[in-house]
Amino acid sequence: MKYQFISLHLHSYPVRAMCRALEVSASGCYAARARTPSRRSERQTLLTSKIHVIHVASRHTYGAPRVHAELYAQGFACSLNTVAKLMRQAQIMPKAIRRYRVTTDSRNTRKASPNLVNRVFVADRPDICWLSDITYIPTREGWLYLAAILDLHSRAVVGWAMSRTLDCRLAMDALQMAIGKRGSAPGILHSDQGTTYSAVEYRALLSRHSIRQSMSRKGNCWDNAPMESFFHTLKTELVMHCDFKTRDQARASLFEYMEVFYNRQRRHSTIGYEAPLPFETLTNAKFKVSTVRG
Repeated sequence: MKYQFISLHLHSYPVRAMCRALEVSASGCYAARARTPSRRSERQTLLTSKIHVIHVASRHTYGAPRVHAELYAQGFACSLNTVAKLMRQAQIMPKAIRRYRVTTDSRNTRKASPNLVNRVFVADRPDICWLSDITYIPTREGWLYLAAILDLHSRAVVGWAMSRTLDCRLAMDALQMAIGKRGSAPGILHSDQGTTYSAVEYRALLSRHSIRQSMSRKGNCWDNAPMESFFHTLKTELVMHCDFKTRDQARASLFEYMEVFYNRQRRHSTIGYEAPLPFETLTNAKFKVSTVRG
């Protein structure tokens, strides 16, 4: 395996330097390179190459489980342990995780709505329950606030809005976008107890579309865990690695991440390592078949 590592990094480091670091002889290394590689070695080299391509396509965000799922989808049968081992050997690692600040302010919240979700984060079809939250994106021009709405069934981003100010208009724009895109409103929309979601105008919008409002308990992020997880992913995979010079630059980057990469390409562990919108297509097809049979 040491010789294989050296072969993979020939263009990055001198051979003799790597031999000294790995405590192998240079002559043995050259002899190993001269030998015809075994089928196992050839397969591992091919898999490592495929892993590298998948990792780059994922914006360097995929760890072994998602890489393994993508390999399987492409017809490459191998174990998760093999993928993890090859990634370690080739030093292919997902981006580092950093913490981010929560923006919820529930100090002046009007009477909170009941928690209708109660941490049961499962829905058998799209558009039964949506989750919503707001986060901030740093730019050199100042904060850019992002309101997003997630479908509980598929984890797809169904609506979003961005603004330089944090108010109920931002949350309302995200909801109206979601309703417009999906063609109908959900039965339940869950959020935290922030003043944005308890505003009279926002609740009036929910009422016009016959949406039942659900709220987390005060200061309890676990009551809206999928939404918190999405923002954590967004920050870890994109925002923490960017230096946005303008709000417009951030808007373009966030749009591309949510609509192109996250919704259509990024494999999600909760839905069997499918991407959100393709997963919805599968669900809708199964639902139509069961309806016809019924």
